[in-house]
Amino acid sequence: MTSDPFASSDPPAFDAPPHPQSGSVPPPQSAVKFTKAAAMWGSLAFGFLVLIVLLIFIAQNTESTPLHFLAWEWTLPLGVSILFAAVAGGLLTFAVGAVRIFQLRRAAKKNLKAGLPPVT
Repeated sequence: MTSDPFASSDPPAFDAPPHPQSGSVPPPQSAVKFTKAAAMWGSLAFGFLVLIVLLIFIAQNTESTPLHFLAWEWTLPLGVSILFAAVAGGLLTFAVGAVRIFQLRRAAKKNLKAGLPPVT
């Protein structure tokens, strides 16, 4: 037994940070952290720039172009037809991503029930 009332035989709950070696200074910590909200605002600004460029492209490409798909044929302005193609590509990408997210959630639920580590 010891006479120190604060002494304990239990190990400390956390390890003390290592002392930096002489001559090496730890890098300063940034006061502002990168957050999901910051990433969202950056993506939103980039999306608006792409939208502006796309609108300019559509406004400059107004000549009609014949389109053929299977047995159908119609004419649309070139810019509008490219816009439709871009939207269709985005919807296809979204659908494939949604299927993949569904697969990962289902695998994660199975692994959680079985006590296995999560799937990445």
